[in-house]
Amino acid sequence: MYRFLFSSKWLGYLLLAAIFATGCVLLGRWQMDRRAETLAEINRVVSNYSATPVPFADVRDQFVRLDPQREWTQVELRGSYDVAGQRIVRNRPLNGQPGYEVVVPFRLESGETVVIDRGWLPIGNKTPGSPDLIPAPPTGKVTVVARLKHSEPELQRGAPDGQLASIDLDAYSAQLGYPVLTGAYGQLASETPPAADMPIGFPKPSTEEGTHLSYSLQWFAFGVLMFVGFGYAARQQARNAAIDAEDAEYEDTGAADVEPGDAGYLHTSRAVPRRRPAPRKRKTATAEEEEDAILDAQGF
Repeated sequence: MYRFLFSSKWLGYLLLAAIFATGCVLLGRWQMDRRAETLAEINRVVSNYSATPVPFADVRDQFVRLDPQREWTQVELRGSYDVAGQRIVRNRPLNGQPGYEVVVPFRLESGETVVIDRGWLPIGNKTPGSPDLIPAPPTGKVTVVARLKHSEPELQRGAPDGQLASIDLDAYSAQLGYPVLTGAYGQLASETPPAADMPIGFPKPSTEEGTHLSYSLQWFAFGVLMFVGFGYAARQQARNAAIDAEDAEYEDTGAADVEPGDAGYLHTSRAVPRRRPAPRKRKTATAEEEEDAILDAQGF
């Protein structure tokens, strides 16, 4: 009944179904990988974002090479800002609005220097390509609490003087002309004493998982449904073939000469030739019947 599945046509259908299902599985796994990355980021935020700040001496190695599990860790730093080395970073949207971020070198009491991202500024209306005002950091000795963030990759685009295309700490250090710890920078959480004017602080990262799980399940379901559809189409083809075979056999053998309502009557939409009934034999008339017929013809 299902021998047609071995035809080139149906083997081609099966191959297409397998290719489609494989693509669905790959897309589903990609969504699962993205979900795993999102969950890992959420765990880092939950564990580190609001934890008690740790002294710089305890995490100095993280400013050399940041462990991904320590991202968002709060660190307490003591020193002073190098206002002359301040830069603004271009193309930094916040809540859908274009703007800049302000980064400043922070020289620690130990003599080492790290980079602090003090916050966000909107685009300016006075001078194109720069904010209207860049709030100055506090002068003198400052205690800063900052959250660890990875250095960003270099972008293949330039920036005007006093600006950076990204927070690429190696490129920033080269501009400053003195060594900077380039494994991580700090995103400002607080500073004491506070400055009179501050850039806009960064919001807490989202801890929503998103729709990755539902998307992955949908892709897996699409892959399964492709084979379900293939099986349904094959079953319908087999049923149609069986019906055609029965009809052909009925036409070959002929239908019984029965009237509707009689036992053995078979209703079919096909025109089936009916067998013509055999002619009845003529009955031979007697002599009396012949004489009556002659008299009837003469009007007697």
